[in-house]
Amino acid sequence: MPSPPRESPISGVFNDGYIAELFETWRRDPSAVDESWRQFFRLAERLGGGSPGATASSDPALLRKVAAASALAEAIRAYGHLAVQLDPLGTPAAGAPQLTTDFHGITDADLDTIPAEALGLEGRSAADGIRKLREVYSSNLAVETEHLGDEEERAWFRAQLEGGVLQRTLTPDEKKAVLRRLTEVDGLERYLGRAFVGYKRFSIEGSDALVPVLDVAIDRAVDAGAREVAISMAHRGRINVLAHILGKPYATIFEEFEGKHAATNAESETGDVKYHLGFRGSRMTASGKEVDLVLVPNPSHLEVVNPVLVGVARAHQRVDGKPGERDESSVVPICIHGDAAFPGEGVVPETLNLSRLRGYRTGGTMHIIVNNQVGFTTDPVDARSTHYASDPAKGFEIPIVHVNADDADAYIAAARLGIAYRAKFAKDFLIDLVGYRRHGHNEGDEPTFTQPALYALVKAHASPRLVAGERFTKDGVVTADDVAALDREIASKLETIHGELKKGKDAPDHEAKNAQKAPPPAGVETSVKRDTLIALNERIATWPETFHVHPRLAKQLERRRSAVEEPAGLDWGHAEALAFASLVTEGTSVRVSGQDAERGTFSHRHAVLHDVENGATHAPLAHLPKATGAFEIYNSPLSETAVLGFEYGFSTAADDTLVLWEAQFGDFVNVAQPIIDQFIAADRAKWGQDSGVVLLLPHGYEGQGPEHSSARLERFLQSCAEGNMRVAYPSTPAQYFHILRRQARLRPRRPLILMQPKSLLRMPEAGSSLDALATGGFQLVLDDPRASSDREKVRRLVFCTGKMYYDLAAGITGRNGESKVPVGLIRVEELYPWPHTEVGQLIDRYPNVEEVVWVQEEPKNMGAWTYIAPLLRAATGTVLSVTYIGRPERASPAEGYNAVHLVEQKRIVDAALDAPLRSALKRRTPATKA
Repeated sequence: MPSPPRESPISGVFNDGYIAELFETWRRDPSAVDESWRQFFRLAERLGGGSPGATASSDPALLRKVAAASALAEAIRAYGHLAVQLDPLGTPAAGAPQLTTDFHGITDADLDTIPAEALGLEGRSAADGIRKLREVYSSNLAVETEHLGDEEERAWFRAQLEGGVLQRTLTPDEKKAVLRRLTEVDGLERYLGRAFVGYKRFSIEGSDALVPVLDVAIDRAVDAGAREVAISMAHRGRINVLAHILGKPYATIFEEFEGKHAATNAESETGDVKYHLGFRGSRMTASGKEVDLVLVPNPSHLEVVNPVLVGVARAHQRVDGKPGERDESSVVPICIHGDAAFPGEGVVPETLNLSRLRGYRTGGTMHIIVNNQVGFTTDPVDARSTHYASDPAKGFEIPIVHVNADDADAYIAAARLGIAYRAKFAKDFLIDLVGYRRHGHNEGDEPTFTQPALYALVKAHASPRLVAGERFTKDGVVTADDVAALDREIASKLETIHGELKKGKDAPDHEAKNAQKAPPPAGVETSVKRDTLIALNERIATWPETFHVHPRLAKQLERRRSAVEEPAGLDWGHAEALAFASLVTEGTSVRVSGQDAERGTFSHRHAVLHDVENGATHAPLAHLPKATGAFEIYNSPLSETAVLGFEYGFSTAADDTLVLWEAQFGDFVNVAQPIIDQFIAADRAKWGQDSGVVLLLPHGYEGQGPEHSSARLERFLQSCAEGNMRVAYPSTPAQYFHILRRQARLRPRRPLILMQPKSLLRMPEAGSSLDALATGGFQLVLDDPRASSDREKVRRLVFCTGKMYYDLAAGITGRNGESKVPVGLIRVEELYPWPHTEVGQLIDRYPNVEEVVWVQEEPKNMGAWTYIAPLLRAATGTVLSVTYIGRPERASPAEGYNAVHLVEQKRIVDAALDAPLRSALKRRTPATKA
């Protein structure tokens, strides 16, 4: 139950001195006291000439009645929503004692004695004003705005609601349009049910109002300046939205039910079920303007699409030809939720939290909860701990309107109000559309097994089309014959289209073709002229003269000026900055986000400088002269799922931008696993969608425990197939430089998973020269620089990745440059697609090798081994053994104690460098099993 209103004059505990003090406060600033006191003092001035003490003594009873009536008015504004009949099936409203006169210590007769003017209301008496307030707040629009922190917003809502504009009933033409829409929605569902008996379609029936709500929202959004509306939703009602909002042809939908699908050239195309598919379309609005529409593809993981949608919207809001500029009014995102999922899925509040952050805001998302009053077979009492399904949105100061899905006046008014609020305040808005689910979870489910009472009510309740038809008939807008004729018209149209399809006529080709299977990465130019790099280096190490950088940091950045002349002077952050700078000046935008991404978790990036005197910020990469691409970098909120989802969505919509998400530690990517599994790994196969998002995942065993060591390389490699993404573990800054530039250039675009270093960020041995950036490109495999001049001596080839190479190289150095077994250290820099040709050619350079070893830090059941083993064996042919050296199989990724870690790491290095050959067999001897 809501808490009572704040203290007011009706409590009877305030003396005249206290009242006089409040009065003086009110005279200085009326907003500094509660509204009930404002009403009290307004009447006090009118009746007593400005002296509250004198007024109180002249007629304290009247004044207390006024204060009580004022408190009642405020209670109606705050809690009137609890008295609205929201359930189409007849469940009575909960009500609230604060809405009664008794609660405030007055009677209805008392209201007749108080002038409406004293309460700032219209009418002859307070009774008239209170009656009107009840009509506004407790009839059909259940509005919640008291949780909004901004008084301007609350006042705007009062003006909109109490001004009467939103309470007007629909015109006869508007009612006819709603009836036609509901008939189309209902007609399609009933036809599909008859024509495709037993097929799942997750029908909209019971919440048919969603389609006219979207109609109005789109029309009003376009009138407010939108050129595009982007929509996301789960499966329920999706087919109807595709048909009636985005314009997907009925014939195409019928073909999909018959097992046909759009032609595609993708060898890897597996497709997806019809109620997960995305679509692009356009339509003419009621005002004659054309608007682009997009429905984002969505997996069955409820609500996980939410951050993807806002990422897409933000990317589409960019202004062509003006890097870094956006127009938030140009693209409106509409996110459709389920009532059980909205409070149940953690990605919902994660996404709501993005809504007002500078790196993620879109100027407001319209949220619509399609409230079925049941989640699969779970009742609300077991699904949430809140009164309303929408309550989590209150914590983000999002206004909420609950409406009955059988009340056309209410849901059309809610849609208008939502778009008007977004246009005014550029914030999210939520409509809780309370309907029901006509069938079970799907059309083959029997709902009476688990909700017999509820479904007895559903069975007895007329469809939204019939409810609207009956109401509009009573209004004299249509006749019963008109309602029946409209139904026959729609049914006939559907039968005709399906009949032509059965006769062999093809459906219109409205589907976008799926992208082709991603081929192996093609060669692209990634080097940058030395003079250009030097010029860029000067710019990224420069800031305004009036800007005060931290002295220690200034020294680090200043060192970058001279580092370009040193043989291995470039560290990881330096090479990255040069990669970004070169791309931006060439016209490719760069977007980076992640927890502490601006500085870098390991204090290695410093892309955003902070003035130590006034806190101002400066990003040198965003101020490069003549840059035609934009550079933006943001510290993300403490979220992985929503932020990675956002960046993925942004990347699908921005093919001119290199989009990177950085995990604070690689292990944190675990929390974003749904985005990886549902979108990144399979989007091309399911939806023909391209993304070039880059995941930067710090990875490496340094004794920091299980949660700060492994980015779960094995999981990414296990998901690799059909060219769906690229997985690499670069071991030098130059390699990192080239792979970033390659990623920005490669087409078709595919996600790039980069295992990133920690200890190598500033390791001198891992440094690169400027020449390595100015020449060459990304190398899939790196040969051992020590062995290249004397390969005949090598008997064991040790293959490894990233940090492991430097541990092994240090081990050799510690052995005076030699190991007991002559070894060659080979780094595999890109693991997928597997560089089979390059690995085979490299092995052939070592004529006397007798054994191939894979060495890794991770346990045997993790890391790259299970993926690498068969590929490495294929590359070695049939005459060499392939052996594993690393940690044994384990449940946890790494040791929790540094001392134990050091012991294990030494054991692995010793085994790789000092253990005798497993066989003295010559090269032509058949391979033995590992």
